Amino acid sequence: MAESENIVAETAEKIFADLADAQTINHDKQGAWKAPLWQALTEAGLPLSWVPDDLGGSGASLAEGFSVLNVAGRHAIAVPLAETMLAGWLLTQGKINSPEGEMTVLPASPKDRVTLNADGSLSGRARGVPFAKDAKHFAVLAVGNGGVSIALVDAAKCRIESGIGLGGDHNDTVTLDKVQPVTTRPAPKGFDQTTLMLMGGVVRSLQIAGALEAMLDISVRYSNERVAFEKKISKFQAVQHNLARLAGENAAALAAATSAADTIVNATSLDTDAVFLEAASAKIRCSEAAEKGSGIAHQVHGAIGFTIEHILHRYSLRALAWRDDFGSESYWAVELGKLVANRGADELWPLVASR
Repeated sequence: MAESENIVAETAEKIFADLADAQTINHDKQGAWKAPLWQALTEAGLPLSWVPDDLGGSGASLAEGFSVLNVAGRHAIAVPLAETMLAGWLLTQGKINSPEGEMTVLPASPKDRVTLNADGSLSGRARGVPFAKDAKHFAVLAVGNGGVSIALVDAAKCRIESGIGLGGDHNDTVTLDKVQPVTTRPAPKGFDQTTLMLMGGVVRSLQIAGALEAMLDISVRYSNERVAFEKKISKFQAVQHNLARLAGENAAALAAATSAADTIVNATSLDTDAVFLEAASAKIRCSEAAEKGSGIAHQVHGAIGFTIEHILHRYSLRALAWRDDFGSESYWAVELGKLVANRGADELWPLVASR
């Protein structure tokens, strides 16, 4: 990690440690912690990290933004930081100024579509949109007769059906019925919905890897505190084996996610097989790790880990919820299989060996 990445990640870490303590949030049923946290993040310029200065952002690099997302995953924060960062990045692709406040992106699933009509309005339905209810604006990728476009939309002009995801955060359905956007710009050549889904998948992969790291720390700490049959449960071979498996899942997820992030950082274009391979593989592996790792962490904790009073669920449920955002692992496994099949058998090994 470069020194600048360290500084940005340390800034995020300090804000989360001060204002997003998991136990404090768990006890706050009114959500009073959200406003101070978002204010601190905004003052630090983190929500618009990927937006250049001339478009209203803080001008951080992709690598710096990715480091923030991993830290955010370790704290399993329930504010739309990742979504606003991704929305700002999408608007930047269309050279659109990013507004202040919370944002999210549409669509958030590869199966949904938003259409740019002939009169410049937008129509479509997007399901499973994270934090749509909290967002003031949407960054929208739309398809019309003229190709792919990027638009900024006032959230108040859309119909939002509130929903709650597995992690307890808003996971809403947004309907656009001939909504006139604030601004519309053509997307860069080669930029399409798959590109957005791949970037979103890497964002979620980094968050899952961070959440798994937190689950590992919590589980190891608990195993050294919990006493059964007159000795710490960390002394039992079965528990040690499970913790080793959890550490392995954490390491695999972190390796896959950071490799995908590094590929995007160094890519001249996101429309390449290398980026597709890395991003899709990361989403697949991190999603698998979320399932296995969450199960192990809860098994180590026993009954107490399932209670709402314990903090473990803040990490495990969000890691599981993030699996479905921007394409599930089964979706990306099929798409990755199509890529390999289309390239042919002789091209498989060169593609894998090049990474």
